[in-house]
Amino acid sequence: NVDVEALAVYTNNPPCGAMRGFGANQAAFALEGALDQLAEKIGLDGWEIRYRNAVDVGDTFATGQVFEHSVGLKKTLLAVKDAYQNAKYAGIACGIKNVGIGNGMPEYGRVLLVVEKDATVTINQGFTEMGQGLYTVLIQCLCEETGVDPRRVRAVVDTSKPLYCGMTTASRATSLGGNAVRIAAQKLKEDLQNHTLEELIGKEYYGEHVVDFTTALNAKVEKTITHFSYGFATQVVILDDKGKLKKVVAAHDVGKVLNPKLLEGQIEGSIHMGLGYALSEELKVVDSKLPNTNIRSLGLLRAKDMPECELIFVEEYDPQGPFGAKGVGEIGLVPTAGAVAGALYKFDGIRRYSLPMKDAPAAKSIPKG
Repeated sequence: NVDVEALAVYTNNPPCGAMRGFGANQAAFALEGALDQLAEKIGLDGWEIRYRNAVDVGDTFATGQVFEHSVGLKKTLLAVKDAYQNAKYAGIACGIKNVGIGNGMPEYGRVLLVVEKDATVTINQGFTEMGQGLYTVLIQCLCEETGVDPRRVRAVVDTSKPLYCGMTTASRATSLGGNAVRIAAQKLKEDLQNHTLEELIGKEYYGEHVVDFTTALNAKVEKTITHFSYGFATQVVILDDKGKLKKVVAAHDVGKVLNPKLLEGQIEGSIHMGLGYALSEELKVVDSKLPNTNIRSLGLLRAKDMPECELIFVEEYDPQGPFGAKGVGEIGLVPTAGAVAGALYKFDGIRRYSLPMKDAPAAKSIPKG
């Protein structure tokens, strides 16, 4: 039973850009809040109503896509159950985020491995490293396939070669780039069975991974596949007796953990961004102009104001990702604001319907400027 109504509004305000989560955060905040109110009306707690309605393999998503594999939402709920039900002031929210742009757009991962003059291997590829650890993961994929020492491998973005992969967006670089590396690395591995890297100097190995099976908008097909993969998460936000942030417990279905430290960094960074989005960050528009003249005035959450984070990783193997992994660039902040709102309601009984929730005790305890 799905009824979606969308309203597009044209204004004279500056156009919006891409925000981490790309609309999923806003939708999740509204949906999770509605779910909390429904649970209260029928006498269920926040965890129970979510578990009863959690999607699983074989279920149909709102887009019409049937989930065929790697759906760990219920496992993430089970992982945080005790933390939620044992806390005095706790809110809970779930999140889903597509991996890949999908909707009929062909997506590519392209790499060219080059054995250099010093017998090292360069991974030339088309996705941007912006601090998320992509290079490290791509190097890991190559070394896992070939057994080459990681100290002899480097990854670069090379625009001089035909390795265009499109935008580094939609949490897709690990999936597409990692699969492309594996394809090329398997060719290198075959040569390494009879040769050393020194004997392969100058050789190149091309790898391309293509996802061209997603369904275009309004297409008349029997089987809808809007995206090739999805990440799932459940987060619990706990407040102390003064209504301040105390702890966040985050359980995420990540497919397969490739690099624990990088994964922790991605999720903790997302939670930090999600807490700021929920409580303190605001980009105002006054008379079609932005009065904020610097980043400091936007209300970004300081590192010292971060609560304790407990991260739990659920591994539901994803056949579309390298070694079963999923991209996690965005899912980490999708549930956060909804969980904060739920915790605040437990604390003061006030339902909040817009962000940031600056009137909340948790927000007022955050230093300004």
